[in-house]
Amino acid sequence: MDGIALWAQAGFWGLVAGSALLLGAAAGYWIRVPQRLIAAIMAFGSGVLISALSFDLMEEAFRQGGFNATAVGFLGGAIVFTVANRVLSSFGAKHRKRSSGRQADEGNGLALAVGALMDGIPESIVIGLSLLKGGAVSTVTVAAIFLSNIPEGLSSAAGMKRAGRSMHYIFGIWGGIALASGAAALLGYTVFQRFPPEVVAATTAVAAGAILAMLVDTMIPEAFEEAHDYAGLITVTGFLAAFALSKLGGA
Repeated sequence: MDGIALWAQAGFWGLVAGSALLLGAAAGYWIRVPQRLIAAIMAFGSGVLISALSFDLMEEAFRQGGFNATAVGFLGGAIVFTVANRVLSSFGAKHRKRSSGRQADEGNGLALAVGALMDGIPESIVIGLSLLKGGAVSTVTVAAIFLSNIPEGLSSAAGMKRAGRSMHYIFGIWGGIALASGAAALLGYTVFQRFPPEVVAATTAVAAGAILAMLVDTMIPEAFEEAHDYAGLITVTGFLAAFALSKLGGA
């Protein structure tokens, strides 16, 4: 992709990572996937993202901006996500990633859609930011987000279907978020390319903090609820897979 403008590459890779949500949603809607298997996939995806934010995002943020910018951004991202998540939960988006159909008890489709969008935007911005460090996208980041998006889409779509949501509603949400992922990655590159390294580092750390808070609040509870004693082992396997990709496949 050497001849393609970097802003276009950012949008493309963001769209690629976001498209995994549609793949997962299709599997969750048309294939009867056992609850325990969904939970196992969620655990694996959680481990992948934890590894990526530990060895790629936080390491890069620290390298560019030092400890202070990284720490402030990381905590800030977690705080912003937690506050926003609490607000959305009060409007009916608490169980947006649950596959058991708990969305039926909540009933607020707009809150579910906004919550799903909130979960995906920080990941996508990071893809655009990764292009700033050398003109090439971080394949580890894209792969980690792609792998983690599949179980997110699968679990949520399965739960929405059990809650009685229509096919148009489900795929409208995930299709829209896939497009928003491409736009967020594009903005992550174009908006921050003129900012100093400290700002880019803090923004990367903000995304990492938001991602980790999202995992603990939404994905990991779903994984543990069904996988129980195996959730930890499966999460470690996902972590190791992303770690190997980071160290053996390059950045």
